[in-house]
Amino acid sequence: MLREITLGQYYQTESVIHRLDPRVKLLGTILFFISLFCFKNPIGYAIARAFLAAVIILSHVPFTYMIKGMRGIVILMLITVLINLFVTQGDVVVSFWKLHITKQGIIMAAQLALRISMLIIGSSIMTLTTTPNHLTDGMEKGLRFLKAIKVPVHEIAMMMSIALRFIPILLEETDKIMKAQLARGADLESGNLFKRVKAMVPILVPLFISAFRRANELATAMEARCYHGGEGRTKMKPLKYASRDIVAYIIMLVYMGGSIFAGRLNIFRFM
Repeated sequence: MLREITLGQYYQTESVIHRLDPRVKLLGTILFFISLFCFKNPIGYAIARAFLAAVIILSHVPFTYMIKGMRGIVILMLITVLINLFVTQGDVVVSFWKLHITKQGIIMAAQLALRISMLIIGSSIMTLTTTPNHLTDGMEKGLRFLKAIKVPVHEIAMMMSIALRFIPILLEETDKIMKAQLARGADLESGNLFKRVKAMVPILVPLFISAFRRANELATAMEARCYHGGEGRTKMKPLKYASRDIVAYIIMLVYMGGSIFAGRLNIFRFM
């Protein structure tokens, strides 16, 4: 199951989305996230789904590979949806014991599930189509205006890149530790919640030790190579905008305009 988490992994293939400038993909992902909160009607969700579907098709990344990354957060999504389902006040549809399910709660839970799903898939597309090095370069160059107020842009971009690169490594390490504990007779699935949490201790302790060891080895390697930040550093492949990037910016502006327009429509509103 851990191997099915796709966040932070890069899918090697040839596509238009892969060839886009990382700054375009970063800004596009942020705008897509913002757009999901600009509307509350079926038209807006239809526009967002159509845009996301078009990007998935153009990325040439199998959709089944993307949704595998959602299995790890299904429980978290269900908890969030259930909380909104029972807490939201409004017209009661079903009532049992002290719990009430309202029409507004059902609508809110459905909207939340759609938004979370599209948020995860949208962020997965960015990491699946962008290498960690390109992502670092895009963040550093896209946020370089913050250097005027003494924000360490290069260091922040480097930390983000290392964190994304370490996700699949730590997942693989966790999978190995779990298999080793199961081979020694550990029971990780039976029992109540407290027993399962207690059974995770023999997994978390060696995992944290391994993570700190890898971090120390990385810091030593960077110091041995005389790494002192981004000042004066040059790029072997500097980022340059191409015509496809300009077209992508125009498409994003059109999409954002459609999302804002859909958010202002009062017809077919859920709530």
